[in-house]
Amino acid sequence: MIVAVDVGNIGSDRGLMRPMLEQLDARLDQLPKQHIVDGGFCSANDIEWAHEQGIEVLCPPTQSKSGVDPFQPRPKDGPGALAWRARMSSEAGKKQYALRVICECIHARWRNWNLRQLPVRGREKVRAVVNLYALTNNLLQGYRLLQERMLAEKRVQEVKLALS
Repeated sequence: MIVAVDVGNIGSDRGLMRPMLEQLDARLDQLPKQHIVDGGFCSANDIEWAHEQGIEVLCPPTQSKSGVDPFQPRPKDGPGALAWRARMSSEAGKKQYALRVICECIHARWRNWNLRQLPVRGREKVRAVVNLYALTNNLLQGYRLLQERMLAEKRVQEVKLALS
């Protein structure tokens, strides 16, 4: 399910994790305990802010051009970045981050729905189109989840009937 979207005209996602989390907090009146994001989506400042909010960030560190191990602490790292580097270097952190592929299917789904280039101009119009795609996604996901729940309830009833 998509819970928040935003559009912009900047070619990089770096530094957009905090604004997205703030949008989630404004809408849901709570922050997640864990946030799995693309490596290019968070910055050191975002990671520090999230740590202060009690959010465990899972995103891969960027590879250094100089060949320095990206999991090793840096002199400017605060407590949030230190915890993040340790988490992402652990096997448990890598396994948790691997779950991101579940979320990434949104982009593939939208490409399959032919959302490659928008036929509108202007931030508000683009936001409207993206919100329609998000709404469509959520309706389809809600229907799928409802079908799965109904099937599971039917199986439970069949087992109860078989046991009685």
